[in-house]
Amino acid sequence: MTKQRVLIPGGAGYIGSHIVLCVLLTRKYTVTVVDNFHNSFPESMTRVSQIARDELPADASQEDKDACTVDVVKGDMRDAKVLDGIFADYKQKGDAIWSVILVAALKAVGESGEIPIDYYEVNVSGLITLLRVMQTHEVTRLVYSSSATVYGIPKTIPIPESTPLAAESVYGRTKQMSELIIKDVCDAYPKTWRAIGLRYFNPAGAHPSGLIGEDPVGKPGNLLPLLAQMAVGKYRDPGLRVFGDDYPTPDGTCVRDYIHIMDLAGGHVNALEALDDDAKFKDTPTPGKYKAYNLGKGKGMSVLQMIDAMRKVSGYEYPYKVEGRRLGDVPDLTADPTLAEKELGFKAKYNLDDMASSLWNWQSKNPKGYTGQ
Repeated sequence: MTKQRVLIPGGAGYIGSHIVLCVLLTRKYTVTVVDNFHNSFPESMTRVSQIARDELPADASQEDKDACTVDVVKGDMRDAKVLDGIFADYKQKGDAIWSVILVAALKAVGESGEIPIDYYEVNVSGLITLLRVMQTHEVTRLVYSSSATVYGIPKTIPIPESTPLAAESVYGRTKQMSELIIKDVCDAYPKTWRAIGLRYFNPAGAHPSGLIGEDPVGKPGNLLPLLAQMAVGKYRDPGLRVFGDDYPTPDGTCVRDYIHIMDLAGGHVNALEALDDDAKFKDTPTPGKYKAYNLGKGKGMSVLQMIDAMRKVSGYEYPYKVEGRRLGDVPDLTADPTLAEKELGFKAKYNLDDMASSLWNWQSKNPKGYTGQ
């Protein structure tokens, strides 16, 4: 069977590397990653290829062995010349790119309010550049990494996809705008374009091998990698800041739906395989073929619960200081994943203990990350 080639901008990062692995493990696709390594490392792709090879059956074909190697291009998705060259090169080789999974983005809620221009430039302008190049090369299949932050402060918990989009943060607004742009493209070209947006809740954990995991450049902007790095001594001063303890939640801290990274990554394979299924797009509200799905577990965990889960696996007693609420944060973001389960066959199987233990497995084996520095 001829393998279809998938382009994954941002594939070397935390989420991207696990997606690349899950796509490779289907043995149906070959993968090209384009990444500027702003918040990622080339070593992650070497390790992904290693895991993919290790999981091959003894009688694997040479084609399957070759497909475990990820083609990596250093470049920025905002650079149309780089993207055009990638699409053109593979087309010339007779191995044209079939679809794109777009993961590349700036993604910290707090930071987005501090450097909004950067977030709009990367997340929105970068998307437009990619869509234009895709259209030029007649590649019209897209899985888009969106975010639960598009919902803002939802009235219904757990959150269904029918919830109006009303993002509260700059980051959330870049994702909301991007979804609307993709939908408009699908509406304009209903006979060719098909896209699925995946609204992530909170990814956590790492691959069970401990070979790949989250290794942010600089101080982590998200809770779980910060907790892991504090436990190995990388960040301990001035300690942990908890933003707000007066929210309308069981312990006053923000509640988020944490989903294991392997579950999240697997959801992209479900979406990829759904792109050519007419039934998945039969009930879109407009002629265009764009649909969005929640990827979450359907169970919320508070900031203090996550701190306690990491304390149990790491043995580190986290000192923390409660500060005022942070701009853009909302009290509760818990998914209703029913639609993704029904239409994509998506089901999150890992629990909180799995997330904490796999994260600690990664961090304890790689206390200084991919580079050892």
